[in-house]
Amino acid sequence: MSTKAARRLLRLQSHLPNTNITARHRPSETASVELCVTVADGTTRGENVGQADELASSLKRLGITDVEVRAPPTGLENEYRTILTADAVTFVADLVRHFNSDVQKMLTARVVRKAELDTRGSLPDFSEDTIHIRESSWTVRPVPPRLQNRHIDLGDVSPSNQEHFLKALKSKAQCIQVDFDDGHCPTWRNQLCGMYHIHRFVHGRYQDVPAPRQAPVLMLRPRAWNMVDHTMMVHGIEVPGPLWDFGLMIYHFGKVLLQCESGPFFYLSKLEGYKEARLWNEIFVWSEQRLGLPHGCMKACVLIENLLSSFEMHEILYELRDHSAGLNCGIWDYSASFINKFGHRADFLLPDRNKYVNMEKHFLKSYMDLVIQTCHKRGCHATGGMSALLVPDKNLSNYHDVIQKTTSAKLKEIQAGVDGFLVYDDKLIEPMQKLFEEYAPSDNQYNIKRLDVQVTPKDLLLMPKGGVTFEGLKHNIAVGILFIDAWFHGKGHFFYKGAVEDSATAEISRSQVWQWIRHQARLEDDGKLITYQLVADLVVVFINSQMQTSNYATLADRKHLRTASEIFLEIVAKRDFPEFITTYLNLEHAFLKGMH
Repeated sequence: MSTKAARRLLRLQSHLPNTNITARHRPSETASVELCVTVADGTTRGENVGQADELASSLKRLGITDVEVRAPPTGLENEYRTILTADAVTFVADLVRHFNSDVQKMLTARVVRKAELDTRGSLPDFSEDTIHIRESSWTVRPVPPRLQNRHIDLGDVSPSNQEHFLKALKSKAQCIQVDFDDGHCPTWRNQLCGMYHIHRFVHGRYQDVPAPRQAPVLMLRPRAWNMVDHTMMVHGIEVPGPLWDFGLMIYHFGKVLLQCESGPFFYLSKLEGYKEARLWNEIFVWSEQRLGLPHGCMKACVLIENLLSSFEMHEILYELRDHSAGLNCGIWDYSASFINKFGHRADFLLPDRNKYVNMEKHFLKSYMDLVIQTCHKRGCHATGGMSALLVPDKNLSNYHDVIQKTTSAKLKEIQAGVDGFLVYDDKLIEPMQKLFEEYAPSDNQYNIKRLDVQVTPKDLLLMPKGGVTFEGLKHNIAVGILFIDAWFHGKGHFFYKGAVEDSATAEISRSQVWQWIRHQARLEDDGKLITYQLVADLVVVFINSQMQTSNYATLADRKHLRTASEIFLEIVAKRDFPEFITTYLNLEHAFLKGMH
């Protein structure tokens, strides 16, 4: 703990002699210490407790005594009061009580399945138990009119960044991925601000943006199942992050978006199979019934970000068939999932991602083709991943190179049959929409059935050939460290070398470094062995270079960067692979070092 924070504790102790004062560490934009006061009766109270007391009293009047909600950050009392009403919190608490045991069983099933794959040395396959679903004729319920054309989604739009969110609302994209997951850092401040900014838009509080009927459609993305929320407890247990996000979003925005014929629509991240889709469907049905919404009004696009899900696409769509908005295929979370599940096996060594891993490689092309074939057979959208490139000003020499590179890659996806894809930079919207106008002008490409596709398990599991470059190793180190550093500043994504980086690219970056050390890979440049010491030496070089830039002019910023590098080295040296970098940062003691 800093000397300044310690002095604050002593000052508070002197004014409140009957209290025990401790420091609670939580991720925050400023990496500060949240002071908590434990009063004589044993209850814990933050410095800004008035709003929390008022909420607790309101809940108590409703007969709810097993729910605790953290006090708001200073300055966000209005946001807290608007979003965390007693009725909204009651709904979320009921949602958690109803589904918490199912969530825990699902998370346990993930661990069991991973253990079975490890102990048996087996590989995933298309299940014989569900062959009747894959081979029978059925389609998902059609999406409403505003979802029929999803040519361009703006991705990684964290609503906590009001300027970015409003800019997206004014864009010409068909949809916006309103992101509480990959591109978002779930600090308490960010969670409240994000929900509040959506609330203001949905309820017409912004004067200078289109109304929901005219603005791009909101595709709300809650956190994935690996994330826990630290701000609310039900019956003494912290609630699952996605239930907090989804519960508040559907409670506050569901009916209004439905009335505007603009929702409620969702992205669902990091599912590991059809049973997890079944759980989400049950959550949708329960929420529709509880809130008096018509059955099937919620629609969700599932991101196939895990290789286990690629063997269960038909089943996932079947479970969500009344609530489905199709499937999405990306590249980096999906590629990282190979290391997550099989990284300890030498035959799953993934080569340099910048040089050897792209959507043209057999395992990724097979996966995308299967997404398209599956979705179009079932009458729903198949969308591609996000273009992360940032477009420079038109007067700069590399402007046309970026446009050409993006156009070339995305045209291949269109020609393969995708119905849309994501971009980060809004300057890509117009040129990408022109691609659709020229090559696929209708709302979707359901007519492209891809009967030529015959994907086998071997196709999905075939690792690309290639080695590791020195530049690729350095790039992965940089992205991994800078992502952790971004989290210290409350940011879920950052810009590096002309592209946006988020938790997906951080996952593949740190995963590859861990795997290359684990399997003693060699650099193809000079044959040098990739060891922990080599990585540590390169980390020092990178940190020293960053210290010379204006981004790290203050002592606090330099300290955060050094702490980020220490955590990165911690992660890549772990004997057992940490499954998600965001979970590690959110829960492990290592992240709390940055709060001292």
